[in-house]
Amino acid sequence: MFDKLLSFGVFGLESYPVTVEVDVSEALPSFDIVGLPDTSVRESRDRVKSAMRNCGFDFPLGRVTINLAPADIRKAGSIYDLPILLSILRVTHQAQFSDARTAFFGELSLGGEIRPVTGVLPMALCAKEHGVQHLFVPFDNAYEAAVVEGISIYPVRHFQEVLGHLSGEKTLCPVKPSPQQINAAPLDALDFADVKGQFEARRALEIVAAGSHNALLIGPPGSGKSMLAKRLPSILPKMTFEEALETTKIYSVAGLLNAQEGLIKSRPFRSPHHTISGVGLSGGGSVPKPGEISLAHNGVLFLDELPEFSRSSLEILRQPMEDGKVTISRVSGTLTYPCSMIVLAAMNPCPCGYFGHPTRSCTCSASAVSRYLARISGPLLDRLDLHIDVAPVEYDDLTSTQKSEPTVDIAKRVQAARNIQQKRFSGTQIHANAQMGPAELRKFCTLTDAANTLLKNAFERLSLSARAYDRIVKVARTIADLGGFETIDSAHIAEAIQYRSLDRKYWSK
Repeated sequence: MFDKLLSFGVFGLESYPVTVEVDVSEALPSFDIVGLPDTSVRESRDRVKSAMRNCGFDFPLGRVTINLAPADIRKAGSIYDLPILLSILRVTHQAQFSDARTAFFGELSLGGEIRPVTGVLPMALCAKEHGVQHLFVPFDNAYEAAVVEGISIYPVRHFQEVLGHLSGEKTLCPVKPSPQQINAAPLDALDFADVKGQFEARRALEIVAAGSHNALLIGPPGSGKSMLAKRLPSILPKMTFEEALETTKIYSVAGLLNAQEGLIKSRPFRSPHHTISGVGLSGGGSVPKPGEISLAHNGVLFLDELPEFSRSSLEILRQPMEDGKVTISRVSGTLTYPCSMIVLAAMNPCPCGYFGHPTRSCTCSASAVSRYLARISGPLLDRLDLHIDVAPVEYDDLTSTQKSEPTVDIAKRVQAARNIQQKRFSGTQIHANAQMGPAELRKFCTLTDAANTLLKNAFERLSLSARAYDRIVKVARTIADLGGFETIDSAHIAEAIQYRSLDRKYWSK
């Protein structure tokens, strides 16, 4: 006796159809699952058996073979429990139903309840592409799947609800997709109006947000580096629906979506601890999952206490920062996760934190300072577009009752600059100035003669690299956009060079 049902699997961020085939034959009792299943899939045997028996159904006596096709892709997770159980019930005539344009996935408990699984959004999108009209998903994954329009999503708590609906005994209502309101900033976003002083650093972060540039905040303890960094998401432009969908897919695969949240509507802000491993940062594992750099996709990756991160972890960032994607190679295949994010780092200038402080003396030896700063490689430093000096807050600024400029005003200027860039890069894969390549630099970054002369002098006197040159021009382009200028002037170049001087101030010892 043979039967089959449709389900789906996930590899990286991509989903693919999986046909769950069952064959029950007269032979010595056995239950085998083939089709490159991993351990979690093979454990389905015990969950399916127990769920059937505990709900009053008979597990067939004989040889039961489950094939998960195609057999050349490794299957992982517990998502096939539900279709395996339903196909066994139908092939043994304990249930009769039609599965036309219908797909199933979900993990079973021993009592037959349906538990949530990861990767539901990519699977729902793939189901729609393959003409599926009815999709049965775990109840806790319903809002996630309902993001996909044009397909009926049925949330179920127990497998008998599926049987009741398919047999016509009890009709389930498909979940209605809620209107997807994309927020410009997280609802709990912090306001720049709370920041005392730090006008230069605030200006620099406005440039960071306007051009999607990477940046380094460097200053003594208590100067407000973390406070400034946590407010950066509040001035970033709101995500497009496509960006929100891509971000949600990453969190879906990672199993980090809230059951009541269908679509991630605001840009992510990730702040991993400095003890994080390279795998935790880039992603991976025996069953590869997205790491912190992918979870920060379309948002901000904040690396506080940058020199405290291991050298190997920091060097992992170099290629993803350039390419906007991270590739993970395993025996089972090669995965690519997107990681187009703003890298914002913060650090003290020395172990004690007071090197270069205007009033406090540094207690570190010259060799200790050199070793501390040497933890950050030159190539990584080159990839940080702006090096922002965060000076200690003055007493008058700290006690002032005057409110600083609020987030909403800064965000308006950032959005206006992004609108200019959106028009500039229309029809390309580029969304912000930081993503420009050599061809775009030549086409869109026209410098005046005075700006060209200033940049040439700075390049020679500061011994800048070719990458640093490109970064200066990109930042100057963003500064010009914020001011509404089409041509890059010497004032824009001068401000951009100012944000490259920190690597010479501290690192040229």
